Amino acid sequence: MNFIFLGPPGAGKGSLAVKVAEAYKIPHISTGDMFRAAIKAQTPLGVKAKAIIDAGGLVSDEITCGLVKERLAQDDCKNGFILDGFPRTIPQAEALEGICPDVTVVNFVIKDEIVIKRLSTRRVCRKCGANYNILTVPPKKEGVCDQCGGELYQRDDDKAESIAHRMDVYREQTEPLIAFYRDRNKLTDIDGATQTAELLKDFESKFKK
Repeated sequence: MNFIFLGPPGAGKGSLAVKVAEAYKIPHISTGDMFRAAIKAQTPLGVKAKAIIDAGGLVSDEITCGLVKERLAQDDCKNGFILDGFPRTIPQAEALEGICPDVTVVNFVIKDEIVIKRLSTRRVCRKCGANYNILTVPPKKEGVCDQCGGELYQRDDDKAESIAHRMDVYREQTEPLIAFYRDRNKLTDIDGATQTAELLKDFESKFKK
């Protein structure tokens, strides 16, 4: 199955995607990882994207959609995939329909106050990138990663003022995708407020392997 995970930052998309990718044997494709891989491999589109990013510009929809098309053509996507972070806008969604029209959109429904609480208490390892939450998934030792012993820190975009901005951007650019996909009968709501284990059970009950 081809999934798009849609929802605000902090809704649990990334955490669930890791579990679903493992259970369903399909790749989890985040926009950031896709860009980094293309840049590292120095593909023609990756080279273009790097030049724009290095100059402080925004990568165009044309290049982004081209990178998505390249990624979805790879062998590991033959049995399905999870797109996390794409599409972000209606034009991107329309372009994706031309690349892969058969998608199931999972919409993570969650209240703003829960998102703010989750993000403001998130900590990330500087060394390996592992994620923790000081309330729900704390490290064994405060400020230290369980996996590699690296320093845990709060990302700038997880601070209160940045969270508010990210939510505004989501509502303006990405929330219209809910209506776009609901009108096409491709969207299923899922309760993003639950913990990952319960969320996975809910997901598996809705989408059989």
